Amino acid sequence: MSKYMQLTIRIRPYYKKSFKKAYPRLAHRLSYLDEAWVEEDPSLFEIIGKLDQLLYQLEGDPPFRELLLQHRSALHRLYEDIEERIGDWQLAKADQLLYRIEDIFDDIEDELGGL
Repeated sequence: MSKYMQLTIRIRPYYKKSFKKAYPRLAHRLSYLDEAWVEEDPSLFEIIGKLDQLLYQLEGDPPFRELLLQHRSALHRLYEDIEERIGDWQLAKADQLLYRIEDIFDDIEDELGGL
């Protein structure tokens, strides 16, 4: 690494319209915790980074909390794997893992329809 410069890789959200349009049920539930943050269109990766904090705040919504807890381990594992791939400059592999995160969030969105 350079003495005065640093390379940075960042995962940015890319929703065609917005987070609220892509995941309306999830956005609705998360809005109760931090509406301004949801309005900023957080990336799914960012949501995983805050997942433990969100779970703590969701004490008042047990069904939603339980649903997220069911997916917590898989999401955390993918989060760590992506960070490792980025650190090793294996960006194509990191991108593949992002698709798996999207699949899990699609499942969460569907399951929220039944709550």
